[in-house]
Amino acid sequence: MSLMTAIEVAGSGLTAQRRRLEVLVSNLVNANTTQPPGTEPYRRKDVLFNSVEPARSFGSLLEEASKGVEIAAVVTDQSEPVKRYEPGHPHADQDGYVLYPNINAMEEMVNVLSATRSYEANLQAVNTAKEMQEKTLEILR
Repeated sequence: MSLMTAIEVAGSGLTAQRRRLEVLVSNLVNANTTQPPGTEPYRRKDVLFNSVEPARSFGSLLEEASKGVEIAAVVTDQSEPVKRYEPGHPHADQDGYVLYPNINAMEEMVNVLSATRSYEANLQAVNTAKEMQEKTLEILR
């Protein structure tokens, strides 16, 4: 794999994980939002990834094994909202129940940590490839 391909693959991972973090933060922000009766509460969203071939810079056979990542879709969770009995809430229905999004804040935080670690790993891969290119240029001088 060429160094440029390594940077391209890691760059696609950076972009995908950044988008995943945006979606996860949106889930966390909306975890306790409510809507007036008769309307749907916020639904948790999740990101699906897909592997993608990087652009071929030199057509090397070593690049056959390298794959980047892209966002295939942002899907909406179809699980039922959580019903809480809060008769004094402005969004309570006639029975006193309020619908909240089915979002587990702890699970979302674990997903945020996972996405952050993946982002950091891709960033380290980019930095390592850049250092290798710099060393190669130094040797060729």
